[in-house]
Amino acid sequence: MTHGYPEDGYEPDPFEDEGYDDEEFGDGEDGGPGGDGTGGAASGPERTFAPLPPAPGRGFATSWWGGAWLKALEDTALDNQQLKTGRRFAREGRVGAVSVRPGRITAVVRDRNTGGHRSDVLLQELSAEQWDRFLDMAVDRAGHIAALLDREMPPHLVEDAAAAGVELLPGIGDLDPECTCEAWDHCPHTAALCYQVARLLDQDPFVLLLLRGRGERRLLDELQVRIAARAGGRSGPDTEGIPDAREEAGDGAPGVPADEAYADAAVLPPLPPVPEVPDAPGPAPSLDTETDPEPGVDPAALELLARDAAARAHRMLVEALSAGHGQHPVPEAPSAREDAVRLAAEARPEPWIAGRLATGSGRPRAALPAAVAAWRYGGPAALAVLDEEWTPDGPALIRARAGLAGAWDEDEAPRLRAERNRWTSADGTVQLRNGRDGRWYPFRKEGGRWVPAGPSDEDPAAAWADAAATDAVDV
Repeated sequence: MTHGYPEDGYEPDPFEDEGYDDEEFGDGEDGGPGGDGTGGAASGPERTFAPLPPAPGRGFATSWWGGAWLKALEDTALDNQQLKTGRRFAREGRVGAVSVRPGRITAVVRDRNTGGHRSDVLLQELSAEQWDRFLDMAVDRAGHIAALLDREMPPHLVEDAAAAGVELLPGIGDLDPECTCEAWDHCPHTAALCYQVARLLDQDPFVLLLLRGRGERRLLDELQVRIAARAGGRSGPDTEGIPDAREEAGDGAPGVPADEAYADAAVLPPLPPVPEVPDAPGPAPSLDTETDPEPGVDPAALELLARDAAARAHRMLVEALSAGHGQHPVPEAPSAREDAVRLAAEARPEPWIAGRLATGSGRPRAALPAAVAAWRYGGPAALAVLDEEWTPDGPALIRARAGLAGAWDEDEAPRLRAERNRWTSADGTVQLRNGRDGRWYPFRKEGGRWVPAGPSDEDPAAAWADAAATDAVDV
């Protein structure tokens, strides 16, 4: 196998001499962005990834193509103990910066006894003819390009490439090891390198395509030429004025054919089980730091909003997983004025925050407790009854009077004076309000203000009992 790349203008192997250490492989500035280990569009034929942190107890491949990479390693290696040691080296963070070039990956792997070893794993590059077939196939299926740009490698892309005579993923014997420890099979050092590369492949399948001979930028440029030539009925290398391949694979593309999407159901793994719902929302972050906040930023208010968001998300998740949730109508989102009251009722803020919420609700600070009580008793409907006074039309007034007349025996009925939708006791301390929903809402006068005294009820006598029995309102 040859590993020079004169036809592509690749640089000679920078690791030919034996004087090397971890720093020799760079920090990602040489081969494109990859220095943070997350990958990115490479500017040349080489990408360098900074060492990944230790990963105790985790697997090395979460994507199916990363799993296929490891299967090629594990099906090839003759010594399972060497693989086990390599997995441990990778988990312990003993693999240095990883350099990925066409046909070769390289890293220094440290062990406990002999220090660092330069380890290489070689993979056969695709020929120019194979790349032509792959690019033509990708242009035929716009969904393939879109998937790659989303850092995905769907199974049907690999299957279509194989049908075109292009094997993207390695198979048994395709990962050829070389190590300065001079082992003839996969040693712990080359195994550790392969396990680490599986993590890189999870994040970016373009790593595999670079190993096969094409960097991301070059690959996209060649796709761009083919897309533009096909759209305009042209052939040739002239790319001036051609839209970017990312745009061609995005809004301007027709999408993934239905047969491709349907085929995924047979080859993709099943979805994981739904996790158990936690008993309570998670704790809110603390913003009490040594750094002074920006002018106008209140850390305590932000912490309250974070706690409220976590509580609402937890409640929505519990409701979404409850039986028959799909048959329930979607509740209307509260207005900004209503949401200010909701926050005051559910989050129980400090007084200075409550004052801001009162302003947001459009009421004076002294009127906020009554609004909070209404929300706790009945949400937006009870708050509307607190704030609104309305005159029932003829049918609604007849129903209200009939309900009052039938609620008590004649000698037990309280003396009430009616005004619009409100019926008040003769001594002016208890009141029933008829809501637009036809229910009765009990109120009691406290400190010169009408405050809700209990939840609404269809029976005016039950609502009256709540109001008459309430000596104080917990707000």
